[in-house]
Amino acid sequence: MSLPSPEVRCILGIDPGSRRTGYGLIQAKGRKVAYISSGCIVAVEGDMPKRLTTIYKGLQTIIQEFQPDEAAIEDLFLAKDPSAALKLGQARGVAIAAVASHDLAVYEYTPRSVKKALVGTGGADKTQVAYMVKTLLQLPGLPQADAADALAIALCHVNTSQH
Repeated sequence: MSLPSPEVRCILGIDPGSRRTGYGLIQAKGRKVAYISSGCIVAVEGDMPKRLTTIYKGLQTIIQEFQPDEAAIEDLFLAKDPSAALKLGQARGVAIAAVASHDLAVYEYTPRSVKKALVGTGGADKTQVAYMVKTLLQLPGLPQADAADALAIALCHVNTSQH
């Protein structure tokens, strides 16, 4: 008797930010992963409502183009600046709404759990995380910082959802 083969899933990782929202798409079949695409939605122009609209529309376009099966997003962390935390929360909310509007499941991971899943320690720095993303996805170079974080979140989801 043979075991059923694992299904192929497309996972969208999102690193929310009020000015730069990173995204990364990977394909997962069991523990095997492959890079699909990554980048950054840049929303630096205009007031907060305009920036949030840019994030929402950008994610809508990415979801329509790549048709992911599920999404993983970075959870809020304790910020020293309440104003920055509020803006980040608004960006997260818009990102979650964009994903949920396509009836995709959304999974949330703390920055510490993402770092631990990829590097083995929750205190890893961004360079270590980017290096592991490059290695695990066999990329030719280090991805841009926000995209690397989004890919790391997607990889964390694959690792976590296997257990």
